[in-house]
Amino acid sequence: MSKKLFVEIVSPERELWAGEGDMVIAKTVEGEIGIQPGHTPVLALLAPGSVVRVVGGRESGEVRAAAHGGFISVADDNRVSILAEIAELAEDIDVERAKRALADAESKVSPEDTEAQARALRARSRLTAAGETTA
Repeated sequence: MSKKLFVEIVSPERELWAGEGDMVIAKTVEGEIGIQPGHTPVLALLAPGSVVRVVGGRESGEVRAAAHGGFISVADDNRVSILAEIAELAEDIDVERAKRALADAESKVSPEDTEAQARALRARSRLTAAGETTA
């Protein structure tokens, strides 16, 4: 039997998901990272509007979450922690609401409006985590 990772996805409000998986894929500010059992310890800053995937989570399926800000931490005991400022599991995302938020944010985006840019990025990551395509 192969080793598994123990993965937890948490936000300041609550633990969103915890369980075993074969691999974790996340986008960091340094680029995309893939974590498998036996990975060296690492601490990395999640990229804004990141989508975290736990492959082999939930009975060999996949767990996806939109993560806005935070860190990914890998310990030497095959433990991976996603510590996000704001996070939502794919199945908890209201797709229609996220589409409206994206349209609203994009209508206000300008080079000077960093808040509208951040809202658009969050809406895109929520839609991506939920399996929707964004332009």
